[in-house]
Amino acid sequence: MIFKNIKTEIIHPGIQIIKISRPDALNALNSETLHELKTILVSTSEDSNIRVVILTGDGNKAFIAGADIAEMKKKSPTEGVHFSQLGHEITKFLELMKKPTLAAVNGFALGAGTELAIACDFIIASENAVFGQPEVGLGVIPGFGGTLRLSKFIGLPRAKELIFTGRKINASEAFAIGLVNHVFPSKDFMDSVIPIAKSISIQSYPAIAKAKKLLNEFSESTGLNYKLDAEAQAFGRLFGSTDQLEGMTAFIEKRKPHFDGLS
Repeated sequence: MIFKNIKTEIIHPGIQIIKISRPDALNALNSETLHELKTILVSTSEDSNIRVVILTGDGNKAFIAGADIAEMKKKSPTEGVHFSQLGHEITKFLELMKKPTLAAVNGFALGAGTELAIACDFIIASENAVFGQPEVGLGVIPGFGGTLRLSKFIGLPRAKELIFTGRKINASEAFAIGLVNHVFPSKDFMDSVIPIAKSISIQSYPAIAKAKKLLNEFSESTGLNYKLDAEAQAFGRLFGSTDQLEGMTAFIEKRKPHFDGLS
């Protein structure tokens, strides 16, 4: 398969790298990229030769800098719901697919970038990684599962703080609060990630798949569809609001937003 915005590579028997590749947009996710990612994930899940998946970004500046704001800006509430639901299909697939998934965060992982990372089984970060859920500064909320999954990684109070303030955190803080498992130097970052993937790939695949299923079930995956649908509906209803239009316009114009919405 040939994709416009996704690169794939088998770097070791049983280990596949999926790389988001929109370097001019810091690998931001537009609808086209999301559909490509969904296609490759479905194909990967059906490939019995692949035992471990590494999700990363092209270049050394960004993992995924977020969703494509220019595309999102003019969406209606209904279109906003559909965009969120597309993101949910992908993040839920990452979370629940049998194969272990590692997020190798090699730079900015903001908004949807953090949300795709926390949908993976765990996160490995380079020293220049930056995480955050800055959606409130755009007049919306996390829409790809952030309101559900972030607290599982760092606890509810910390998740509320990051989502309410939109504050960005570096790799050191992300490690300190339990968001990432390891932090490695940026130089030759993937050379540090691959041995971890190898150590998983040599284990019994059926045993790993069963363990992942049980771990997900025991961490309250029950009710996942209901929770994600509630997020998508809330995300979509914010589109078309004064604050959403101001927030995304300000982002595109590279200025601070001036919010006056009261509801």
